[in-house]
Amino acid sequence: MNEEQLAALFRDAAAAHHQAFGDAGHDWAPWYAEYLAPRLAPISGQPIDVSALTADLRAVDAEQRGDTSGLPWPDYYARWFLRRLK
Repeated sequence: MNEEQLAALFRDAAAAHHQAFGDAGHDWAPWYAEYLAPRLAPISGQPIDVSALTADLRAVDAEQRGDTSGLPWPDYYARWFLRRLK
């Protein structure tokens, strides 16, 4: 999976999350981790620990919020995770 495909996966997760919860306040990171774990496992070649992925999602979110590059969040997350999974 390349960066563009992974960014698309993050966009898919966002759309599915929005469909499930709308704009209601919700702890998004655990939900995203459950959604993404089975889809990311083939990239890493091993099962993904959902709690570790939740922590990674929170870490990349905090990092991205401080970024001034203007890169859309799905692209930023994709780049971050591809570096992390290699």
